Amino acid sequence: MGDTKQLKITLGPVPYLWDGEKWRDFYYRIAESGHVDAVTLGEVVCSKRDHFTQPFLPQVVERLEMAGKSVALASLALVTQEREIKATRKRAESGALVEANDLSSLRLLSGRPHLVGPFVNVYNGATARLLARKGATRICLGPELPAASIAAITADAPDIDYEIIAFGRLPLAISARCAHARAKGHSKDNCQFVCREEPDGLDVDTLDGQAFLTINGVQTMSRHCQVLLGALPRLAEIGITHLRLSPQDCDMAAVAALYAQVRDGLMDADEGVAKLREIYSGAVFANGFMHGQPGMNWIAA
Repeated sequence: MGDTKQLKITLGPVPYLWDGEKWRDFYYRIAESGHVDAVTLGEVVCSKRDHFTQPFLPQVVERLEMAGKSVALASLALVTQEREIKATRKRAESGALVEANDLSSLRLLSGRPHLVGPFVNVYNGATARLLARKGATRICLGPELPAASIAAITADAPDIDYEIIAFGRLPLAISARCAHARAKGHSKDNCQFVCREEPDGLDVDTLDGQAFLTINGVQTMSRHCQVLLGALPRLAEIGITHLRLSPQDCDMAAVAALYAQVRDGLMDADEGVAKLREIYSGAVFANGFMHGQPGMNWIAA
């Protein structure tokens, strides 16, 4: 089995629309956490949300870097408008470490060190090697990949770091339309930022009443929360180097501390899952993708 103590804990961007002050205070608390090694932050889902958090971005970056965290700025997952093109180009040319979440960002960042986010499809080692040649230093693999596929990619392209979403609702799709606004009787252009009313996403059921998905603005997410505590030895064995925690509306500093305890052998996975249910009560946990099963399934350790 792999040495789990080598796994680093990272925090992905907040996927939801939170008020600027809440967003800022969230990262201030993360800065105080000794368990998070690296943070990627910035708006990935909808550029209209930027004005809520942009005023606080410089001070958040400063606070995190002063605390010794490696900081990267994420690009949008879907770039469709001229202002988004300009913003994407500006971020790529800023000199900061950037996480690319779409192909336009990859083109702009080519030749410079950068990260690759989970919205860029990397399904084989050849793609990973190409991205590494272009300057990628770490790739966050898509959440739907089973362990066997991850192992094949890392074995074929070993000279790069790999990350996987080990906690959080999973990003499944991004659309040019806003289902969140439509669900509340608004158009995308006049959305009135109704996604702010659900700081953890809006749960939706299928037409036959199955609890299945969550919508978050223009993004479709899994209803279930991915929890890979029981898979840490296997992840280390197959070449994963970073565990990404995707922020949910709960105490993420406590989540990071719990993952660190399980990683370091101070707590077994079953106890960790039990404590995690207390921290993120009401969430339904899943890990099916890792086991080659439907993502919403839960496979006991």
